[in-house]
Amino acid sequence: MSTATIQDSSRTRRARGGSASRPPVGAAPLERSRRRMFWAFTTPAVLIYVVLFLVPVGYAAWTSLYKWDGIGPKKWRGLKNYQTLWQDPIFRHSLTNTLKILLVGGLLTFAFAFALMLILREMNRKLFARSVLFFPCLVNAMVFGIAAGVLFSPTGPVNKTLEALGWSHPPQWLATEHLQTMILGTLVWTATGYYTAILMAAVDQIPEYLYEAAELDGANAFQRFRHVTLPMCWDVISVCAVLWTVSSVKIFELILMYGGSSGSQPPSDSWNTAMYVYIEAFPTASTPQLGLATAAALVSLFLVVVFTVVLRRLLRRDPVEY
Repeated sequence: MSTATIQDSSRTRRARGGSASRPPVGAAPLERSRRRMFWAFTTPAVLIYVVLFLVPVGYAAWTSLYKWDGIGPKKWRGLKNYQTLWQDPIFRHSLTNTLKILLVGGLLTFAFAFALMLILREMNRKLFARSVLFFPCLVNAMVFGIAAGVLFSPTGPVNKTLEALGWSHPPQWLATEHLQTMILGTLVWTATGYYTAILMAAVDQIPEYLYEAAELDGANAFQRFRHVTLPMCWDVISVCAVLWTVSSVKIFELILMYGGSSGSQPPSDSWNTAMYVYIEAFPTASTPQLGLATAAALVSLFLVVVFTVVLRRLLRRDPVEY
């Protein structure tokens, strides 16, 4: 009897354990339905991603191992294209310019965006000011190139104004040694309004009582920004950092408009990796080097991936609930 009792009790415990771990009635069909809906919605996106991104990247990686002008037969080079890039001083300088735009331009852009975010939050007509700040990012780069040629030419309005103020020898703004500064300044000016608008959209979602509680505790404007605004907008800030990383590496039209003239290519001192890829793929007086160009493009892609992964890890925070 005792043995039977023990066996029955063990069976009872197993039955109870099984019933406790078993999902409620109707959960299994619901889970299957969710899985079917998941694949139904994600399969088209995955196919588009594979066809429009993974396949071209794979083809570019394969092309980067050859010497090819786009017309004749391919000649196997292996990793020699990457070795050529490393030994090319123009590419190394282009990579330096890309990093300068990414890091220096990013720091300046977000510094101005955070400052404007603090100012706009206290303004009464912040929607109008936000629209004015956002407007430059809607303008085509060709307009900036034409405007720079008019405003900053040796006899343009800027130099005329400086001469009237007593500056006898104003700088040659569009000279080769100043092109990188002009490009960086224009990029920061156009991007600041864009990221300010995104950050302000996140600030608008912060409950007002959090700021009121901070003011009652004696927090000044900077302390409210540090302890309320930054934590509540951190996810949006991390997304903006990734967006800047991707867009800054692809800067092309500003360099072409500021540096090129009469169909000529910009001076190599102002190139970034995107311009290097363009010049190698579509040269004006030499044979195209598509293998070398795709190798440079893959280096740019690798740079974006590394910076994106690092930024996502550095900016990872626990979600804030309110």
